[in-house]
Amino acid sequence: MAALVLIAEDDDEIASILDAYLQREGFRTVLARDGRTALDLHLALKPDLVLLDVTMPRLDGWEVLAELRRRGTTPAIMITALDKDIDRLQGLRIGADDYVVKPFNPIEVVARAKAVLRRSGMATAGGVLRVGDLSIDLDGYQASFGTGSEAKPLALTLTEFRILAHMARNPGKVFTRNELVDACLPGSDALDRTVDSHLSKLRKKLEQAGAHGLLPGVRGIGYRLSA
Repeated sequence: MAALVLIAEDDDEIASILDAYLQREGFRTVLARDGRTALDLHLALKPDLVLLDVTMPRLDGWEVLAELRRRGTTPAIMITALDKDIDRLQGLRIGADDYVVKPFNPIEVVARAKAVLRRSGMATAGGVLRVGDLSIDLDGYQASFGTGSEAKPLALTLTEFRILAHMARNPGKVFTRNELVDACLPGSDALDRTVDSHLSKLRKKLEQAGAHGLLPGVRGIGYRLSA
């Protein structure tokens, strides 16, 4: 079945354009004109991807994204007129998978949607990656640290999960920021400090679960997952 995209956009013209272009590419779509409706539809329909406007009535895009991340890892692309690094970083820090600035080319939005969905399907080969007491379930998009009944689940965003899984395939290898962007955020214009933000939050979650020193930075190069 074709992927279902939830378009959360209060501008009728923009919503209609996105709807038409996505349907033309074979996607199923559903529209929400405000943040509360977007969350209700997300709960009821479980879309594969959310296109999320920042400035919406009832609940804004930041609030909706924060709730989506509390619920799980549904991929989300922020769509906004805000074009400042601080706004971009805020979205990515909360857990956005990509960021599109208005005015935009709808063909580019569709391409980004396809790229995000491809990345979210990275685990089709299945299996579980293990690095010491760290376990990463590629099918269930879940990670935990510890053994047996003492294992603690990690509440990761989709981007954090992709980064951790990518690094776990080569434990001990030092990954540059550019390598992590290419592997886990392809097609985006993520900045070095954006990658640092994702890694900082990922490291904090690992430490909260008891995994201290598992994700060290390598000065002047990037990061590695300790074997």
